[in-house]
Amino acid sequence: MKKVVVALALSLALTACKEDVASVVVPVEMTDDALGHYCQMFVADHPGPKAQVHLKGKAEPLWFSQVSDAVAYMHDPEREMEITAVFVSDMSHAESWSMPGIANWQAAETAFLVIESDQLGGMGVPEALPFSRREDATAFVADRGGRIVQWGGVPESYVRPAEIGMSGHAGDGELMQ
Repeated sequence: MKKVVVALALSLALTACKEDVASVVVPVEMTDDALGHYCQMFVADHPGPKAQVHLKGKAEPLWFSQVSDAVAYMHDPEREMEITAVFVSDMSHAESWSMPGIANWQAAETAFLVIESDQLGGMGVPEALPFSRREDATAFVADRGGRIVQWGGVPESYVRPAEIGMSGHAGDGELMQ
């Protein structure tokens, strides 16, 4: 009887380990087919950092043409699905603003985000620019203004400014007045 109990306990422990390993979410490499969740446009067609949000029970992430769009999604009161992970482009390792990279992702909660700079995002609205190295974020602020915050420190009012209008995107790359 003792052997049966030990075998059962070991089996349950291994099953739990298997579930823990299966629940580890990793970033997905962005392809040319990735469509922005809000705009339904090809994410790769827009410059600047991107975001991917992984939802419980979904094999593919939601893609966002701007990191600030992913922050807005996090604040969305109508969002129903559980978020399992959020990854953002790492601009510390980006080739350039136009080429933020397809595989250089970092967990959003580890990023140093620059907000309130003069650099608009790929959709022409304010952006939260993610860096893995604080010194890169600090250098960006020295050059382009803004301030550094962590993922949870991006105010909802920053990603949903009233002057943007219904679509959330300015047509000419500038903020609408």
